[in-house]
Amino acid sequence: MELRELRAFVAVAEERGMSAAARRLHVSQSALSQTVGGLERQLGLKLLIRTNTGVRPTEEGETLLAEARAVIARHDQAMRTMASLTSPGCGLLRVGIPLELPSDLLRPAMEQVTAACPDTRVQARHLSSAAQLEALHAGDLDIGLLRERPIDPDLDAMLVVTEKLGVLLAANIAAELADDEGVRLETLRGLEWVSFPRSGSPAWYDEVTSVLRSFGLDLGPEPPDNQSLIAEVKLAAVGTEKAFALAPPRWSQPLPENVVWRPLHRHPLVRRTWAVWPTHSRRRDLAAFITGLPTVDL
Repeated sequence: MELRELRAFVAVAEERGMSAAARRLHVSQSALSQTVGGLERQLGLKLLIRTNTGVRPTEEGETLLAEARAVIARHDQAMRTMASLTSPGCGLLRVGIPLELPSDLLRPAMEQVTAACPDTRVQARHLSSAAQLEALHAGDLDIGLLRERPIDPDLDAMLVVTEKLGVLLAANIAAELADDEGVRLETLRGLEWVSFPRSGSPAWYDEVTSVLRSFGLDLGPEPPDNQSLIAEVKLAAVGTEKAFALAPPRWSQPLPENVVWRPLHRHPLVRRTWAVWPTHSRRRDLAAFITGLPTVDL
């Protein structure tokens, strides 16, 4: 059993429902249901009784609940103890990074860490905002760069990047739709939006889809939870001349000849990235990393 599975089960058992537990853990309800179902299959036991009004633990579930709470409490205490030992100095700094982060954002932060704590090793992991948030709560990340600001008294946050998103289009489509001020969102009707799974960043997904629908765009079905919106996926879809994708102005990936980036008229979509870290942390290398992060407005 993994710690994340135990946390998922405890949340469902305590909240007495999948939807409330999913909100608590900042994950999708389907992903949470799969995690708990996998745990039941792994143990060969029925842990929850599911009804129309919610769920409740079985006798076996109550036993696991007590054990899981003890394991989680011991893990969290161990993490706090080790953090207190490293807080005055340095160590391994684990950083969560989303896709499409500006390439030069981390350089000054890394330089600041090197100057303050030469022995610190920075370990970067590409994770969605939801996955980073879960890892921060589990003690598996020291700082994350999230597309949405969590409302959590145990986490501090600082806005570091603001990006006015533009659009990737097939070159011939862009020639028809773009003017001197860019592309108007309403002119993209009839093209498919190359979307991303809501579970990766629910608040940002809801903001994007709300804006796109307000301009009359038909968004189609949401991608499955396990589908990552990497650069190759965007470019391949846009190259068919049947789709558009959103992208920041300083997109790090080279564009093929048949694909171009254009700004959106009046910048209706602004993507923000927040640095998020545990409120209780007193690590010197983490403080150096945070103070070294520039504030970028693109």
